[in-house]
Amino acid sequence: MAGHSKWANIRFRKGVQDAKRGKIFTKAIREITIAARVGGGDVSHNPRLRLAIDRALGQNMPKDNIERAIKRGTGELEGAHYEEIQYEGYGPAGAAVLVACTTDNRNRTAGEVRHAFSKHGGNLGTEGSVAYLFEKRGVLMFADGDEEALLEAALEAGADDIAAVPGEGVEVLTAPDKMMSVREGLVQRGLTPSSVEIVIRPLTDVVLAGEDAERVMKLLEALEDLDDVQTVYTNATFMEESA
Repeated sequence: MAGHSKWANIRFRKGVQDAKRGKIFTKAIREITIAARVGGGDVSHNPRLRLAIDRALGQNMPKDNIERAIKRGTGELEGAHYEEIQYEGYGPAGAAVLVACTTDNRNRTAGEVRHAFSKHGGNLGTEGSVAYLFEKRGVLMFADGDEEALLEAALEAGADDIAAVPGEGVEVLTAPDKMMSVREGLVQRGLTPSSVEIVIRPLTDVVLAGEDAERVMKLLEALEDLDDVQTVYTNATFMEESA
């Protein structure tokens, strides 16, 4: 039978490959640096920095690397000045694509992103051309547990809802600015999530198969391979071929 294969799964497999090339560390360091520059180096008052550090530790990044990245962000150490840029565009078959980047050279990054879109049959759009098709959510994942008990605790902690994810567990959904307070509330109730992250998700999906799916996947992979790209989001859902 045919089924849906989310880009998130493809991104996970790509993430394993990136780790082998050292790109995971590079992206984590940039995120920590920007988080510290924007919100300061105190994790107790900077949820974004705390989340970035948790991710880096989960990827086995040495603490010395993390501390240096924080100090570069706060200005205690010299280093490249990174800024965040988001590009929007369409891939083949009308798939919407958001590209989150960190860069110290806007012209270089824009050229590389534009080239990737053009080479793989897509079009780089203007600001706002695609973003309205997505929403930002805080997601806390629980590998197992009683759904009813988790729902009750999550709502009491300020979450919006929970959702079962087949084969992965249950996720608690929150507004991005409430994610860390919800996490603290759940931990106090003895419920510790296996992962915590802010994600951008499509409001509607475009289902692709065959050649269209392959072309979009190649575009997404080309974008992910760019050094300045942090994360790629799409509303494409890929149909798996029947066995």
